[in-house]
Amino acid sequence: MFFPGSRYLRTSTYQVTAPDGRQVTVARPAMAASSSVLGWHALSDGDRLDLIAYQYLADATAFWALCDANGTVVPASLAARPYIAVPPAQRTGP
Repeated sequence: MFFPGSRYLRTSTYQVTAPDGRQVTVARPAMAASSSVLGWHALSDGDRLDLIAYQYLADATAFWALCDANGTVVPASLAARPYIAVPPAQRTGP
């Protein structure tokens, strides 16, 4: 259901009933692990989180680790910052 390396890979799921009566499977919110900061990346025009994640973490799908290190769940909010914290690379897969 989730791509390898996803923060949701190890979270449990459960069923809810949507307003139209459909049963929908949802994932429990992934709790951000406290993350130390390796350094800072100065954002410039054209920067993308997947490319920054690949540059520092060797995994383009680990953009969420940048969000965790910066205390946000909304990736687009990082674009408004002049610098973003970069966590140490860690194994994100199973």
